Amino acid sequence: MTRSTPAFAVLAAAAALAAAPALRAQTADERTPRELEGVGIQEHLGARLDLSLTFIAEDGYPHPLREYFQKGRPVILNLVYYTCPMLCTLVLNGQTEALRHLPQTIGQEFDVVTISIDPRDDFGVARTKKAAYLESYERPTGGWHFLIDHEGNVKKLAGQIGFHYRFDPQIQQFAHAAGIFVLSPEGMISRYLYGVKFKPLDIRLALTEAAGERYGVSDKILLYCFHYDPVARSYVPFAQNFMRTGGLLALLGFGFVLFRLWRRERRLSFAKRHMVTAK
Repeated sequence: MTRSTPAFAVLAAAAALAAAPALRAQTADERTPRELEGVGIQEHLGARLDLSLTFIAEDGYPHPLREYFQKGRPVILNLVYYTCPMLCTLVLNGQTEALRHLPQTIGQEFDVVTISIDPRDDFGVARTKKAAYLESYERPTGGWHFLIDHEGNVKKLAGQIGFHYRFDPQIQQFAHAAGIFVLSPEGMISRYLYGVKFKPLDIRLALTEAAGERYGVSDKILLYCFHYDPVARSYVPFAQNFMRTGGLLALLGFGFVLFRLWRRERRLSFAKRHMVTAK
């Protein structure tokens, strides 16, 4: 700022800088369509779902959610609607593609529960949807369940998990976010995974965390070397543990080399003593 700068220019610049955050906020609000207001996912990590809530299963009868939570097996939960023209299908397709690449199998090491948020969906539609995705999964399983709403319980469940959606009567569709939820065997919210494409490694690590590390050694090693980054919304290499592991491996390698040298020197010394005795 030079001495010749008029005072009113300085004040104007200061006022503009002060107003900039408010203007940016207003612009951001204006960019949000009215149909998407209040739509999104609010994380409630560590919260427990009400497993007594009932939903209509493929058999046409209400069942409590706890029936689909088995001891020691985490659960992947989907909140979708079966007549969704795009986003729900993309989420389920992306999830199925990732699950096909896991060494674990639905119904053995974990379960999947898919629930429609649309009260107009009936269990016949759920049954048809289930048949299509079980065929796409390409493995025999009895652990993927497709349910529909019962007595408005899906709204309660969505509120507990932080899944906020709204119905647009003009286009007769639901506005909602894209993601899946990984739950512990007791119904605790363990992890949120976002988007329509999912990395098999992300799902595998999320399931391992939710299961309380009751998986195999390889999964524990993976969980040791990776951690969930909430900014990247994905599992990333845990550099500190990588360095520790690398240092330990280097130390073991150095010790092995020293051991081999010691063994060699000992054999040579033993051979020399025997040569002297023979003379």
